[in-house]
Amino acid sequence: MLASVLETPWLAEEEVPCRREPDLFFAEAPADVEAAKVVCQSCPFKESCLADALERREPWGVWGGELLVAGKVVARKRPRGRPRKHPRPVAA
Repeated sequence: MLASVLETPWLAEEEVPCRREPDLFFAEAPADVEAAKVVCQSCPFKESCLADALERREPWGVWGGELLVAGKVVARKRPRGRPRKHPRPVAA
């Protein structure tokens, strides 16, 4: 569905945020992934984008404002490297 929406000639490029910066939606840095999620919030196709990506089992990327890894929604992208042995306390 989204592919057909994105290929529709009447749809202006500025109406679909992911067409302006597609690389942002497949970024490696956690900060870039969070930025892509924010961009998705104003997209008129957010719900259908996520539903279609889940149906296709997209392997990774930000779709409909959610991060997909191995075809499933995950809360956030872990930074590269080994996790801390003693995590920092969360500020309240």
